[in-house]
Amino acid sequence: MTPLLRRLNHDQIAPRRGGAVDPETLRAAAGIVEDVHRGGEPALRAHAERLGDLQAGEPVFLDPDDLRQSLRAISPNDRGVLERTAARIAAFAEAQRASLSTVEMCIGGGTVSHRIAPVERAGCYAPGGRFPLPSSALMTAVTARASGVRQVWIASPRPAAVTRAAAAIAGADGLLCAGGAQAIAALAYGCGPIPACDIVVGPGNRWVTAAKQVISADAGIDMLAGPSELLIIADDSADPATIAADLLAQAEHDDDAIPMLIVLDEAVIAHVELALREQLADLSTRATAAAALRNGFVVRARDLDEALAHSDRIAPEHVQLSIRDAEEVAPRLRHYGALFIGEKSAEVFGDYGAGPNHVLPTGGTARIRAGLSVMTFLRFQTQLRIDDRAGAREIIDDAIALARMEGLEGHARSAERRRC
Repeated sequence: MTPLLRRLNHDQIAPRRGGAVDPETLRAAAGIVEDVHRGGEPALRAHAERLGDLQAGEPVFLDPDDLRQSLRAISPNDRGVLERTAARIAAFAEAQRASLSTVEMCIGGGTVSHRIAPVERAGCYAPGGRFPLPSSALMTAVTARASGVRQVWIASPRPAAVTRAAAAIAGADGLLCAGGAQAIAALAYGCGPIPACDIVVGPGNRWVTAAKQVISADAGIDMLAGPSELLIIADDSADPATIAADLLAQAEHDDDAIPMLIVLDEAVIAHVELALREQLADLSTRATAAAALRNGFVVRARDLDEALAHSDRIAPEHVQLSIRDAEEVAPRLRHYGALFIGEKSAEVFGDYGAGPNHVLPTGGTARIRAGLSVMTFLRFQTQLRIDDRAGAREIIDDAIALARMEGLEGHARSAERRRC
């Protein structure tokens, strides 16, 4: 019987490097983006109807009153879940924002400083294809609001009642009932009541990612995310059934998800394989999870040092430590989007609003960037003030000298005019 997880040797573990968008999708997405940029709302509606986001005559934009109506219509239990999740996301985001401060320091003759300012307008994407994802609406829009962003729009194709309700709870200025490249273009360039957004964020499929790459010359983006990833490091203290459940939770995201397992004990592999088969048998998302498991792998590490080295080489979106002394081991890991310390700390708690954001770097890009946070929506603006020319003599003289080293006489003369 073919194992559900491929067995790899050490030399077969290659670092992942981006590759979020294939050239064909990028070209097609660029065409849609250009159509919406030039054609506005009629082009947006045409693409949305062609691709199944909308039926003819359905509204493409929902205003805050529409969203509040959806919030009133959902069950009290669902509303409570969404409100508690939003509160946890907001609390963590606000704590992050509070940890940042302005800086001012004295230099010869004056001061240098920075101030922190949010962007004014944010577009937030929440996927809604196979499943409604109100969690993504909360993760993006609540974080934007906590950053101080004044206008926040959410886009989601075929938004379910819970997604519309989540948009209301997040305080969105409106919701665009479209997805894919056409939605990203509308957020970036403005369309109908949507203003041109300064930044466009949120997870999505390859069309969303491709469109974000296209518009990135004109608007900020959070990242170019590829398929979701989970790497579990497990020793013989871990429960194989729990490992299997965590891998399947990751695998059911979509066919391209990548569940990975590094074990420190050979016996764990067989036990996890058996548990995967048992749990997959009655999983409602079995077809998707089974397809995704084929993308993953399991490898036996010789020791903990090797397991951690493999993890850092991959730099996955999520790392889960299901080992003894996980808290002591955690600081030794360097490259990941989010870390889950100990078997009780399930990755799904990160997906569903324990506090930290679930919009995270994939494809090895955790080596160079972090996940979505308040910092995504903030700018650090520097300032310079010279009050005393005599006190700034060294700065002025050095500026003159550096300008002439570089052959820029105009710069030198500008600095010279500030001499006493």
